[in-house]
Amino acid sequence: MDRDSGTGAPHAVPRRRLLTTNLMSDKEHRAAYLALADSGELRDRAQRAHDMLADCNVCARYCRVNRLGGELGACRTGKDAVISSYGPHFGEEAPLVGAHGSGTIFLTNCNLKCIFCQNYDISHEGHGTVATPQALAAMMLSLQEQGCHNINFVSPSHQAPQILAALVVASAQGLRVPLVYNTGGYDSAETLALLDGIFDIYMPDCKYAENETAQKLSGVPDYWDRNREAVREMHRQVGDLKVDGRGIAYRGLLVRHLVLPDGLSGTRQVTEFLASLSKDTYVNVMAQYRPCYTAAGVPEINRRVTAQEYERAVQLAQEAGLRRLDERWRSL
Repeated sequence: MDRDSGTGAPHAVPRRRLLTTNLMSDKEHRAAYLALADSGELRDRAQRAHDMLADCNVCARYCRVNRLGGELGACRTGKDAVISSYGPHFGEEAPLVGAHGSGTIFLTNCNLKCIFCQNYDISHEGHGTVATPQALAAMMLSLQEQGCHNINFVSPSHQAPQILAALVVASAQGLRVPLVYNTGGYDSAETLALLDGIFDIYMPDCKYAENETAQKLSGVPDYWDRNREAVREMHRQVGDLKVDGRGIAYRGLLVRHLVLPDGLSGTRQVTEFLASLSKDTYVNVMAQYRPCYTAAGVPEINRRVTAQEYERAVQLAQEAGLRRLDERWRSL
């Protein structure tokens, strides 16, 4: 789910019998983290990520607070995972959803302060419940048992250490579906280095192509610089999006770009950057912006995008040479 899609988070759903027909066999694809779990490296990575919380550089804000000691930075999240909800989700891009849904886990709070956030109750107001590594692992295993094609962590940038701690538990108990890192795109190089070989699918936003716009609308001064570094590293790790014979993604990069009014999202620069990584970068150019949260107070974004603005954004992506544009949101 896009953090600004407005589709809402799914409610937790009951466990049910494992649907083995939708799970890829190891011969087709073995989730990357399993090799690290077998070697013991996953546990080491989780410990290193945990240690980062003491002088926090988990996301690109680099707050340097001691989250292990109870200090809170911009994300307002301490040492424990905080979860809003989880369940099979069918509002994602088709390569993630398949027949049985993407197993989304909505992480509470966010390292961005987007004034148009459509999930502000989760991202800004912090609605959620503290979860131990064992509880988070149980959610992951439940989603697999329900037949979900992947485990999709929404807004994970500030809770990556907590995810890794739970993954150690879940992989030991039989988790084997791919993991999706569904991020706003403001991620630290240090955290991404620890995630190399763990996440099979990266799904970042590319929100803006100007730091000044990001400061005004999302409260961070260097989004475009950090975003390009992060997306470039994600592509280096996993490459272009790959799908199996059913059209279900099992590895690669999928990028979301939300079109904003008056060209504020910088579509030309964003799509040219993505094309420089690969003309086969899978991109969802999204039309569903609407002024939520406090956006009504900013005249430039106090309206929906027009059909003409959206079609121009798609045209710019095509002119950049991008060949794989998602079709899901092609209507207003």
